[in-house]
Amino acid sequence: MNNPLLLDLQARGLFNQASSPAQDGWPTLDERLSQGPITAYIGFDPTAASLHVGSLLQIMNLARLQRAGHTPIAIVGGGTGLIGDPSGKASERSMLTLEQLAANVHGLRAQLGRYLDFSGSNAAQLINNADWLCELRLLDFLRDIGKLFSINQMVVRDSVKQRLEAREQGISYTEFSYALLQAYDFVVLNDRYGCELQMGASDQWGNITDGIDLIRRLRRKPAYGLTSPLVTKPDGSKFGKSESGNVWLDPELTRPFNFHQFWLNQGDAEAVKYLRYFTFVSTEEIAQIETQSLAEPHKRIAQRRLADEVTRFVHGDDALKSAQRASAVLFDGANLLELSASELADAFAEAPRTELPRAALHGPDAALLNVLLNSGLEASKSRARSAVESGAISVNAQVVRDVARMLKAEDVLAGGFIVLRRGKKSYHVVVVR
Repeated sequence: MNNPLLLDLQARGLFNQASSPAQDGWPTLDERLSQGPITAYIGFDPTAASLHVGSLLQIMNLARLQRAGHTPIAIVGGGTGLIGDPSGKASERSMLTLEQLAANVHGLRAQLGRYLDFSGSNAAQLINNADWLCELRLLDFLRDIGKLFSINQMVVRDSVKQRLEAREQGISYTEFSYALLQAYDFVVLNDRYGCELQMGASDQWGNITDGIDLIRRLRRKPAYGLTSPLVTKPDGSKFGKSESGNVWLDPELTRPFNFHQFWLNQGDAEAVKYLRYFTFVSTEEIAQIETQSLAEPHKRIAQRRLADEVTRFVHGDDALKSAQRASAVLFDGANLLELSASELADAFAEAPRTELPRAALHGPDAALLNVLLNSGLEASKSRARSAVESGAISVNAQVVRDVARMLKAEDVLAGGFIVLRRGKKSYHVVVVR
C-alpha cells in the first residue's frame, strides 16, 4: 500500500477492507488512487431529521478523501429511505411517511452541507437518490437489474440470514430489495458523475460489492469499495448513545455543551482511538498526546483535545468556546458571572432545581438555611448550619460562612439562576421567577 490516503486511514485504524480488481489488467484501488483524483460516495439513510455521532465517522472519511484531492459525493437516501436498509436490524423498520421522509432529507442535506467543501476543483456534491429511484419502472428494473442478482448469494449474507432464521421476524421483499437499489445507485453515480469508489462501514460490504459487480457486468469497467470498521463502545454496544439517548449532530437535539461532555467522558484508551477516528490531528501528534496522557492521566489530555476538536468540527468555534466556558465553571472553578443564560442552562441542565418567586427574596423562604433544607442539599437545619459554618456551601461559586445569609436580588444570574453547591460536586439551581 503506497497511496497517502490509504496509508493515513490504515495508520488511524480506519482501513477495514478494500475490493480487489475483478479482471486482470485493472488497477487495484491503491494504484487507481495514485493515478489521479477519484470520485467517491457514501450514502446516509434519512431515518431521522438529524445525523448522530454514529454517522460522524463516515462524514470524516469523506472529508479526508476531499482533503487528499479527491471528489466526495454525499448521497441522501430519499429513495432507499422509503424502504430501509436491513443491515444490523433485528426486525422490520417502521415505514416513514412521505412527509417524514421529506423533512428528514431536508435536515440531513443541511447538516452534510456544513462538513464538506462545495467549492474548488474537487467540490463536494450532495445528491438525493430519489431523483432516479422514484422514476424507475418496475418491470424494466426487474428485467435489466434483478436478473443479474442471485438469490442464493443474497440469502447467505448476515443481514439477511439472521432475519430468515428468526422466523418470528423474517424479512419482507421490500427490505430484501434494498441491496438491488443501492447497487443501482452506484451504477447511476458512475454513469452521471464518473464515481468509481463507494465507501462505508464494514456492515455495508455486501451492498458495496453488489454495486461493483453490477458496474462490471453492465459497463465492463472497474469500480472499487472501501470500508472502515464499525465503531462500538468498550462493551460492544452501539456507539453514539449517552445515558439520555442518541448524541445528535443537530445542536437543538444535543446541545453543544452536552456534545462536548460526551467526548470528555470517554475512557483513556477510547479517547486516543477516537482522536484517530474523529479528528484531523496527525497520527504523530496523537502518539505524543497518548504518551502525555499515560504520564498524567488525571489531566485528561486526550479527552480534552478530542472534545475540543470534534465540537469545533461539528458546531464551530463559537459553540466550542461556549461549551468550554460552561465546562470550566463546573470542573475548574471558573467565574459563573461570565456565562450567558444559555450557557448556564447548558452547564446546569442536569442539576436538580427548585423555583423561588422573586418576591420571596425579601422573606424567610430566601434564608440560605431554609433554601438548603427545602432543596434537599441538607437533611436538617442543624446540618445546614454546620455545612455553612464549615465552608462547605457556596452561592454562585462564592463560599458562604454566614448562617444568616439571605439570597438577594444581586445573586440572580443571567436566566434567573442562583447556583448552590455543597462540597465539590453537589449542585442545586434556584430558579427565580
